[in-house]
Amino acid sequence: MRGARWLVDSLRAKLPFDKSLGQHFLVNDALIQRAVELGDVGEEDHVLEVGPGPGVLTEVLLQVGCRVTAIEVDPVAAEHLRGAFAPELTAGQLTLIEGDALTVAWPADVDKMVANIPYQISSPLIELLTRYLRNPRTSNLDHVVLLVQEEFAERLVMEYESDVGSLGMTVALDWDCELEDKIGPHHFSPNPKVNSRYVTLDAHHEEWACDARLARQMIHLAFAERRKKLRTTLKRSPRRINRVSGWHNARWKAAYAHHVDDERMEARPEEMELEDWISLAVSFTEATAES
Repeated sequence: MRGARWLVDSLRAKLPFDKSLGQHFLVNDALIQRAVELGDVGEEDHVLEVGPGPGVLTEVLLQVGCRVTAIEVDPVAAEHLRGAFAPELTAGQLTLIEGDALTVAWPADVDKMVANIPYQISSPLIELLTRYLRNPRTSNLDHVVLLVQEEFAERLVMEYESDVGSLGMTVALDWDCELEDKIGPHHFSPNPKVNSRYVTLDAHHEEWACDARLARQMIHLAFAERRKKLRTTLKRSPRRINRVSGWHNARWKAAYAHHVDDERMEARPEEMELEDWISLAVSFTEATAES
């Protein structure tokens, strides 16, 4: 193996640091190996990697013997990867997709993701992961390892009371999330200004008593004005309520009217547990079942 430092230096010789792309490359080989360990990656896996950059994680994944599909938005980094991993590309062990991971099509048979992602795409990428998980035409992407900004990781797992919000609550509808190793700025080139953290996401495949999309929209709507009571924030319907099968603005208003005297409407969103949101979504559904 050439190692992280060689791969990073090789790319940096061709590509100046681009802050807009969130290019902070991990150069600690032991910590890169740790991502693969957390992913429990084996030869039989097809792993999706987003933002491979110099290929430091790509190299370790390939050493395991798994198939890797890497999505890289930067054309210079993509060209570097084509040169650094030419044998693996030719053999079909590595597939390189040049483009934006938020817009290009992902392979339908991925079962794991292991990635050091650009911090600015953390939230939308997790939304895409959830859509992939729920898509009946894709395989089960059951286990994910991401290296993200520590603050984001804490909000994702709702580590502290102050971290409770729409991000962690909606992700919990589909994933069990755990904080893993903390990584300081000195392990990157160039150094970011914040700590990073590995997080793992495991799909729990819970079958909820309501449409999870309804609960998700309800949570987002309430947390948009988190200091207000649900009586105020849920009075207007979510902007995308029509995307939930069987729901529309009139039905939402009718469901809300049925809950005017419901004591749960006196709560603020951070006082609600996930089960409370499910219960409320079920109640909204049942109140207007024939609408």
